[in-house]
Amino acid sequence: MTLRDNFSHQDMERWLDEKRVTELECLVPDLTGVARGKILPREKFTQDRGMRLPEAVVAGTVTGEYPDSDEGYSAVISGNDRDMILLPDPATVRLVPWAVDPTAQVIHDCYFGNGKLVDFAPRSVLRHVRDLYAEMGWKPVIAPELEFYLIARAPDPDIPLRPPVGRSGRSETSRQAYSIDAVNEFDPLFEDIYDYCDAMELDVDTLIHEIGAGQMEINFLHNEPLGLADKVFFFKRTLRETALRHDMYATFMAKPMAGEPGSAMHVHQSVVDAKTGENIFSNPDGTASKAFYHYIGGLQKYLPACMALLAPYVNSYRRLVRHTAAPINVQWGADNRTVGLRVPHSDPRNRRVENRVIGADANPYLAFAATLACGYLGIKEQIEPTPEASGSAYDSDYQLPRSLAEALDLLRGCEPLRQVIGDRFVTVYSAVKDHEYEEFMRVISPWEREHLLLHV
Repeated sequence: MTLRDNFSHQDMERWLDEKRVTELECLVPDLTGVARGKILPREKFTQDRGMRLPEAVVAGTVTGEYPDSDEGYSAVISGNDRDMILLPDPATVRLVPWAVDPTAQVIHDCYFGNGKLVDFAPRSVLRHVRDLYAEMGWKPVIAPELEFYLIARAPDPDIPLRPPVGRSGRSETSRQAYSIDAVNEFDPLFEDIYDYCDAMELDVDTLIHEIGAGQMEINFLHNEPLGLADKVFFFKRTLRETALRHDMYATFMAKPMAGEPGSAMHVHQSVVDAKTGENIFSNPDGTASKAFYHYIGGLQKYLPACMALLAPYVNSYRRLVRHTAAPINVQWGADNRTVGLRVPHSDPRNRRVENRVIGADANPYLAFAATLACGYLGIKEQIEPTPEASGSAYDSDYQLPRSLAEALDLLRGCEPLRQVIGDRFVTVYSAVKDHEYEEFMRVISPWEREHLLLHV
């Protein structure tokens, strides 16, 4: 926890004055994780007045469309284009370190006119799941590991992507997992990244080169889920901006390049007792507790129904195929990277589960809410896990949906999950993703032109 976590609105105003901020970026994460909002002069930024945006702003597709013809969507989203009231969360205020003039950014929460949180806004969904833990006297603790690719500028979407040119003047043409020299190729970029992250107090930890050509991973220090979701949200913006300043792109697409591994967001998770601070996954004698196994059981049972939140795009499912450094099932095992649910070596106080299913393209608020919801249901329902996997789980059967359409059907049909993450949210989210899927199905791919045009 940092001092800013306890910021009041008065503290935020003093902080803005001390930093001589002249402009504020007022941000709202939408369902896709895109930053929406307004840019205001400092004198126009007031807590009392707040900021107003239409409800649909947080409930659009990644292409900027709205599924207005969907009956369920229309029953939740006001047909009058009604405004939400957006109020800043002082704990999220950060400088924009690359701005020329002193500029701050602050994330806002969305409220209806009656003062209640907008239940289909991503931050509201995560707050709700976190509150369910609090009612049980628990605090979830997570630590995300976020993979991404650096790629050469690619203004034409019809041309396949390729790795960028580094300091040597050459692009990577082979895989350089954990290579220090390969990371050093982009030292100027990463020096800026670390400087920006320090200025924004994002608590990033280690940086490594992952398996793919130009693929990197950044780890975050463990903390409570809402604050970490904010930091991942900020980091994605920061990395993309910094890459552009170094004449390249950074992408969190789950599978941006054919023949290369996909990008994941592995999330380590544990639960502590709110009063004692003790990890409820461990017994006093250091052995694994029933809650630990029930948490794993909940992940195994409900993760397939969560996949539309953890793998939210048609591209996401290109990552989840056999023998590509990504899980295809919800088996679990100790220090086994082939399973969906890995239990890292640790002492009893740090016993945790690593969810390796989540894609880097997932909205962090919704991904964290979904995985915590699965574990919560597992403990509440006392779900026993399957026996621990031995050997490679890549050779086992698929247990996860193979497409976005299949995942959406599972999400809509899972009543316990709908109750935990919000029935109205699931209705809106499913409609948005259905609309995206229909848009995708109107596109003809290069594979179809290559293999079907003259052969069928």
